[in-house]
Amino acid sequence: MEPGDTLVVEAGGLDAILDSLRRRGHTLVGPTVRDGAIVLAEIETAADLPRGWADEQDAGRYRLRKREDGALFGYAVGPHAWKRYLHPPAVVRWRARRHNGGFEAVPDTAPPPSYALVGVRPCELAAIRVQDRVFLGEPFVDPAYRSRREAAFVLAVDCGSPAGTCFCASLGTGPKTGPGFDLALTEITGEGSHQLLVEVGSERGAEVVAGIDHRRADARDLEAALSVTAQAAQRMGRTLDTAGIKELLYRRYEDPHWDEVAKRCLGCGNCTMVCPTCFCATVEDVTDLAGANTERRRIWDSCFSQEFSYVHGGSVRTTGGARYRQWITHKLATWHDQFGVSGCVGCGRCITWCPVGIDITAEARAVRQGDAKGSRP
Repeated sequence: MEPGDTLVVEAGGLDAILDSLRRRGHTLVGPTVRDGAIVLAEIETAADLPRGWADEQDAGRYRLRKREDGALFGYAVGPHAWKRYLHPPAVVRWRARRHNGGFEAVPDTAPPPSYALVGVRPCELAAIRVQDRVFLGEPFVDPAYRSRREAAFVLAVDCGSPAGTCFCASLGTGPKTGPGFDLALTEITGEGSHQLLVEVGSERGAEVVAGIDHRRADARDLEAALSVTAQAAQRMGRTLDTAGIKELLYRRYEDPHWDEVAKRCLGCGNCTMVCPTCFCATVEDVTDLAGANTERRRIWDSCFSQEFSYVHGGSVRTTGGARYRQWITHKLATWHDQFGVSGCVGCGRCITWCPVGIDITAEARAVRQGDAKGSRP
């Protein structure tokens, strides 16, 4: 067994793969049904996965429905992004305590968690690669992210059931899994069978599936797997025209359309919280009531908050229009300049989980139409 090999495993064999990961010291994290949504949580076996469940998504709308085929991964994406395990909502940067009239640092000796990320979608894997550029790119490397990322095992799953808000095909981030996985699955159902095509992506992945009951994939298996993602690409609920979009957004920086968006935007920050690539954070210092112990924490923040852009004298982005413009322009334009890649992977979460259904693809299209008409920004 080696990277590049492709196997076929019966769906029931997924538990053997999960057991193999657990024996290697990984904590399994994967999708599960909870509180009317498919969310990420620690799991034990394949029985914890959302077998037989699908999701229906549109702008500001999310519902679960039952499937008839018993698919384990027959849904798109839920509200949780994998960044919560690699770039957690809160991280302690340092601790200190009073000692002999002064203070001393308290080192953190706990090893980083070793997660097996089960069910990573292609768009989400693309998002992890984006965050790798942010946190691991020279010259500044984030040690907390690096330790978690190096320990993580990525078990990806090709997408066969895009949602109404998905547009990864427009960005080339899905529905077929790209590089960066240890193992990648394609779930194939129908004609009385339920199988997983398993692509080995790393030495670690090869070790995990060594000894698992399987057969080598043949041409028919590969064709069936390609059919799954090809059909998914045709069923995307949204599209985004990316041609010249960076220059477009720079050119339309003062577009009056931003004020139209602001009339609907609540400034709640939901889009940044569910986004798999947003990484903005702030720091807070917390001291116990006795004044004996203190710690500094890094916590998620949102560019939709006035406090986020506050400098001496006030916020540099005082209106909702300015904050939305900052968010979409950073995603689709300045991210390219900073990190050489788009900050959007087409997962559609920001559309689904916006309480008023603001749609990044529709807003980009409106700005493009204004530019085509020659209206002055």
